[in-house]
Amino acid sequence: MNLQQLRYVVATAEHRTMTDAARSLYIAQPALSRAIRDLERELGMTLFARSGRGVVVTAQGRRVVKLAREALDAVHEIEALATQTHSGGELRLASPPSLESVLAGRLLPAYVAEHPGVRVHVVRCDGRDGVVNAIREQRADLGLTDLPVPADLVSHPLERQEIVLLSPPGLELPDTVPMVRLNAMRLVLPPPGSARRREFEQLFATYGVRPVIAAEIDERGSWPMAIRASSASMLGYRGMADQAAKAGLVVRSLDPTLRRIIALVHARKRLAGMAQDFLSVAEGASSV
Repeated sequence: MNLQQLRYVVATAEHRTMTDAARSLYIAQPALSRAIRDLERELGMTLFARSGRGVVVTAQGRRVVKLAREALDAVHEIEALATQTHSGGELRLASPPSLESVLAGRLLPAYVAEHPGVRVHVVRCDGRDGVVNAIREQRADLGLTDLPVPADLVSHPLERQEIVLLSPPGLELPDTVPMVRLNAMRLVLPPPGSARRREFEQLFATYGVRPVIAAEIDERGSWPMAIRASSASMLGYRGMADQAAKAGLVVRSLDPTLRRIIALVHARKRLAGMAQDFLSVAEGASSV
């Protein structure tokens, strides 16, 4: 058995037809069929049962497919490690702008100090949905977001971030703002239909408040400018306080205090060496 045969097994299991599997492997369908038959003879077991125009993975085949995926993941990890050793490699991290302060302020400096040869590329995303999509579409190796995330991703909680009220100067508000004061308050909110917007609407319903929508922007928008231009406030994370202060905005806590768990997330598969190293550094500095 060799790596090429393992790739054939995994591709056939994923595509369920020899034709589609062969197309994904850029080989002829008869060649793939012969390779699978040869492997089955070598192993002395039937991996795929023919069903109409497709194939069905047998009970023995499911075990072989699982082990084949693990073996290929291990090979990819070794190749990634070799790339990292010889050319530095690139680590792709997905994050919304509201959490980039967590990356820049704590996680990235600690990681770069231990792995100076690795290039880090931050994939800026629109909120949690954007981070999840970046991971699923393999545009990022790891994602930084608040929880919860869909069950097809693995999460590693790092810290709890306080939700605060970011406001333009001059508003007559107490240092700690009761949630009931959000009623009829002008707020900048995420776009309708977004996960963040639904969460805020649920929060408002819980406390029986109905704010006035002053503007709607995604997390990639210039939120300090939107706050000042609309003379409205916005709910954000405590980690945004430094940027807010530089923009001349006022940061206030809420009563009761609201917090969200911030986590690193990734697909349910073996992580490449650089991503595993970053996760280890981040978990070492975790406050959860």
